[in-house]
Amino acid sequence: MPLVTEPEGTPPAADPTAPPPIAPVVLPPRVKAPRPAISAAPAPPATRQAAPSAGPEPAVPTPSESANAAALAVETAKVLHVINGEHYSGAERVQDLLAGGLPEFGYQAGFALLKPGKFAEHRQSADAAIHEVPMRRRWSLGAARRLARVVRQNDYKLIHAHTPRGLLVATLASRLTHVPLVYHVHSPARRDSTRLFANLANDLVERGCVRFPKQFITVSPSLTDHMVRLGAPADRVRCVLNGTPLLDENHPATRFRRPPLPPYVVTMIALFRPRKGAEVLIDAVAALRKKKIDVHVELVGPFETQKYEAEIDGRIKRHGLTEHVSRSAFTDDIPTVLAGADALALPSLFGEGLPMVVLEAMSAGLPVIATRCEGTTEAILDRETGLLVRPKSVGQLADAIEELFVGPTDYTSMSVAARARHAERFSDVAMARQVAAVYDRLLKKD
Repeated sequence: MPLVTEPEGTPPAADPTAPPPIAPVVLPPRVKAPRPAISAAPAPPATRQAAPSAGPEPAVPTPSESANAAALAVETAKVLHVINGEHYSGAERVQDLLAGGLPEFGYQAGFALLKPGKFAEHRQSADAAIHEVPMRRRWSLGAARRLARVVRQNDYKLIHAHTPRGLLVATLASRLTHVPLVYHVHSPARRDSTRLFANLANDLVERGCVRFPKQFITVSPSLTDHMVRLGAPADRVRCVLNGTPLLDENHPATRFRRPPLPPYVVTMIALFRPRKGAEVLIDAVAALRKKKIDVHVELVGPFETQKYEAEIDGRIKRHGLTEHVSRSAFTDDIPTVLAGADALALPSLFGEGLPMVVLEAMSAGLPVIATRCEGTTEAILDRETGLLVRPKSVGQLADAIEELFVGPTDYTSMSVAARARHAERFSDVAMARQVAAVYDRLLKKD
């Protein structure tokens, strides 16, 4: 799909209901493995054929096929997802999976990127349109007018914001266009990072805009309670648990997992930032190695800042773990990473919604060792599908890793239970279906 950039400072059209067209900037596809999606108005098969050749005549659609195509075109509605777009991590995978799954339920997704970056490069939803509406600063509210033009010119029927920054400009764009707004809450804004002023600003935005969305979607019951406390009407808040694809049974990651042999590989996959607690994992592994327990750590993913990266590198060197900690940058192929792991660690200090990487590990039958943070506890059943420990506790984390590998824990039963729980509660299809039901309610399609 074309990528359209909305330049800052574009003067408004004389007639707001009929603005002049914006010239698109067409970039080559930047996706690794496109997912099929249903377009808003599919043409009959005969119109999509290549130029005539010596081969057989293209099939002519039957009346019933034409009727089905026409019905699909009528039923499909376009939804604009307003996201930051600078990273491709947990929340961005949710957005990407929704774009791939919603067409099955009658909705075509497009994306407005407020901080264009890695999302456009790594997304799998190749059929979703990308509109760049850059905001140089958090309070660059001129982006709202440009966002409104995107909505009008592309006939979007719903606006779906995913971050406090997105909520701010989407609220204004919704009021300019009279298009209903949905706000998707992925984590508690006031506890989302270690940056106090950013947290306060995001919390202020959510409190100030809480009366405008027609519907809220939260990714965990704890976030539902959080939004109701902020003032969101309870009857407008719907909890839709995150979901990830079910891995094929033939994928190496879904192998029957027997108790592993040393060296034990503990993998942590994240956009590394201070609240993820990588330093706690490093300290725990150092303690285990002093006890002659052969544990190796894999840190997979980019660091948010060079300062935090230097801090973790320094900690690894001080503990003498250089040969026992490996690092790799961003990967599109998380299942393959999980296939080589013996456990997933997520030692978050605070501020989780419902971590996608935990769900992906469960889909692979990989036991998870994580902290008792809101959202994480919605997925992991302690001592059934994984082990939960107190945040910031090096001792508890070390004990849990030791128990999983050399203690009384039934590793294989935990693996089987994790995969079964994922299949029952956390599929991407269920997530898309429930989000579509929210849209149906707003558009009176049910």
